[in-house]
Amino acid sequence: MCLAIPGKVVSIERASSPLMGTVNFGGIQKQVCLDLVPDVLLDEYVIVHVGFAISKMDEQEAQETLKLFEELDSGLDELKIPEI
Repeated sequence: MCLAIPGKVVSIERASSPLMGTVNFGGIQKQVCLDLVPDVLLDEYVIVHVGFAISKMDEQEAQETLKLFEELDSGLDELKIPEI
């Protein structure tokens, strides 16, 4: 199973080919290919899968998705076997 993660576009390199930009994922910033969303603007949210922004997403939906990921992560902590 593969996940696509929402992130906020913090910079765009319009002169590069392919179109690239920096996307912030909750404090972690990564270079991402933006060729599939060439109309993206700074501070918009995109869904990123394996280094490619595959679509734009509105901020409210992105925040809701990120909150669900946090809840899932904290729920998984309960399943971890304690180290001895």
